[in-house]
Amino acid sequence: MDLIYFSIPILFIIALVFSMLGMGGAQLYIPVLFWLGMDFKTEAIPLGMLLNVVNSSSAAWTYGRQKLIDWRVATPFGIAMVIFAPVGTLVNISLPTGPVILIFALFTATSAVLMLSGWRPAKGSLSAQERVILGIFAGSILGFFAGLIGRGGGSFVVPLLYIAGIDMKMAAATSAMVVTFSGTSSFVSHIATAAMPDWLFWMLCIVSVFAGSQIGSRLMVKKLKPESVRLIFGVVLLGVAAILIVKDVLL
Repeated sequence: MDLIYFSIPILFIIALVFSMLGMGGAQLYIPVLFWLGMDFKTEAIPLGMLLNVVNSSSAAWTYGRQKLIDWRVATPFGIAMVIFAPVGTLVNISLPTGPVILIFALFTATSAVLMLSGWRPAKGSLSAQERVILGIFAGSILGFFAGLIGRGGGSFVVPLLYIAGIDMKMAAATSAMVVTFSGTSSFVSHIATAAMPDWLFWMLCIVSVFAGSQIGSRLMVKKLKPESVRLIFGVVLLGVAAILIVKDVLL
């Protein structure tokens, strides 16, 4: 069997875990596909971004049916990311990506530590107006820098929402919707660079990720307590931060 087909069960596991956390998983799909033999630019990135959208949209559909998505945050957040990600891509700033990614990685690690410690601001629930402002402001900044450094930004959405005072389960569910917005925009921008897809393999990957996403999102809704989601997310964030530092800063 072609080595690349071993990625299918791995993609299933990634989708299962990341769907519980409101993340698409592209930061792991792409390196896994590349390490197992796909060309990075014309195969791994376009397929990884597509799987990112499949995972997040599938999870968002489950969370939406359970009324866990805070649309007052998700809608402006997602639209702002879609608008400002291309702006970040087009802005011609001579900025070394290493230090920028290091800052993002340190923010991710700090968010992970805060989540694992259980700390959050004393302020209570945000008002409806504050949620809209949060969505526009955070979505614009994350979208711009995600476009600037070529990252989806999904791993930063949940920590921001959680630290802003939104319930952990609702933060993860809302993030799934936001990531669907931004991931679709990223996929459209990358599909133009894709080589002719191996449709059989792509469909197997889509089915695997969809199944993992449905199982993971339903587990989050029915089985996991907010505390469990918080702890899992904290551990995963530490892993993402380590990958960013090793892959993009040290190597």
